[in-house]
Amino acid sequence: MEVLVTGAKGFIGKNLLERLSRIENLVAHSFDIENSVEELEEYINKIDFIFHLAGINRPENPEEFYKGNRDTIKVLIDLIERKGLKIPILVTSSIQVDRDNDYGKSKLQGEMFLREYSKRNDIPVYIYRLPNVFGKWCRPNYNSVVATWCHNIANDLDIQISDRNISLTFVYIDDVINSFVSHILEKKEEKDYYEVPITYTKTLGEIADLLYSFKENRKSLVIEKVGTGFERVLYSTYLSYLPKDKFSYELTEHKDNRGAFVEILRTKDSGQFSISNSKPGITRGNHYHNTKNEKFLVIKGEAVIRFRHISSDEVIEYHVSDKKLEIVDIPVGYTHNITNIGNEEMVLVIWANELFDKENPDTYYLEV
Repeated sequence: MEVLVTGAKGFIGKNLLERLSRIENLVAHSFDIENSVEELEEYINKIDFIFHLAGINRPENPEEFYKGNRDTIKVLIDLIERKGLKIPILVTSSIQVDRDNDYGKSKLQGEMFLREYSKRNDIPVYIYRLPNVFGKWCRPNYNSVVATWCHNIANDLDIQISDRNISLTFVYIDDVINSFVSHILEKKEEKDYYEVPITYTKTLGEIADLLYSFKENRKSLVIEKVGTGFERVLYSTYLSYLPKDKFSYELTEHKDNRGAFVEILRTKDSGQFSISNSKPGITRGNHYHNTKNEKFLVIKGEAVIRFRHISSDEVIEYHVSDKKLEIVDIPVGYTHNITNIGNEEMVLVIWANELFDKENPDTYYLEV
């Protein structure tokens, strides 16, 4: 199968080409503003499907809206019909087609050309009326508030918020691309227009607060719930705007004669992760918890973890090392310690089910 992507160098186009490159037995051809219609004519005969993403949304004068959003569709359709071809077309339109502005009018007129082409040739067209699209590779300071704010906050620049209560509807680029690609992978029901199934409605204030929290987590180590939903896709987007020299950040080491202890990550509802290293012969711990629980994982060296129920004299030992990675749970009510019994540094990864609270550490000294 061979497909054509117009507007290939744009935000959506680049993401679509990346996805298409992973589909076996598919060849994707790119067409953009610097290409000529003559170039298109050279390979249009072998095209099985067209993704028409080319368009104009920030022109210098209103006439360019119609040239970029309406007339390019007519040129494409005329070329196809002149050659006697029948090619399905997917086009990116906008939710603004119902608005009384040149952008919306030009998009709507482009839709009308496509519907007429579909009726004349009995060939499907897929019109997507998109809201605000965001994700990696979107150009900042152009027409995306998310791209602009991600770029500015990641680069220590101020953002402008006209009204924190303004609510907008968004779609994430991966969801857009998955919807688009589904039309060449499976048969779809024909509709007047299509929508991306996953949308997010957020206020400008909510977005700004989240983005600033992402920036702050490098200092506080507290990360939002970024595993699902809008927070997941916004965090991924934010990270894509980090300057090339700011991918890394330092952590605070707490050092003494035993080694070092470092907090890595704090979550809002699933505890925190830390790491420690200990010199040979060093013992850490000798305390118990009433509610806090932990998991220990030795990733370098070897150690013995000892437990004793606080009302018993029996000592339980677990020998662990990097030769066999295993997690040891630390139950409440057991005083415990860990000793480096090897000849080199021992490195321990620790998960605790709650964030450390120096006012209420739930940690009580008692020798094993």
